[in-house]
Amino acid sequence: MDVNLNDVTVTHNENAQRFEVSVDGLCAFITYSRFPGRIVYTHTEVPKPLEGQGLAAKLARAALDFARVNGLRVVPLCPYVSRFIRKHPEYQDLVSSGGLQKLLSR
Repeated sequence: MDVNLNDVTVTHNENAQRFEVSVDGLCAFITYSRFPGRIVYTHTEVPKPLEGQGLAAKLARAALDFARVNGLRVVPLCPYVSRFIRKHPEYQDLVSSGGLQKLLSR
């Protein structure tokens, strides 16, 4: 299945705590948990027929742009989001140093 990324819109589903895109009835998403001043990205999922077409990257950009606009520090527990940040230095300033340890100590 071919996807034109220009035709895909990322939706912020706050009730489900995820950013998502729907293509032909299939849903790709990044889940998160919010904490005061922080957002923890926990999982990225793209259905097999949609893999390899840039949807995960589009979701990651939207999720990280959301964090920036809202002044949130990012804890990238999701391996995909973590790799995406390493490959895109423009997002590295969002990463919370010691963020996970601070959250777990509460």
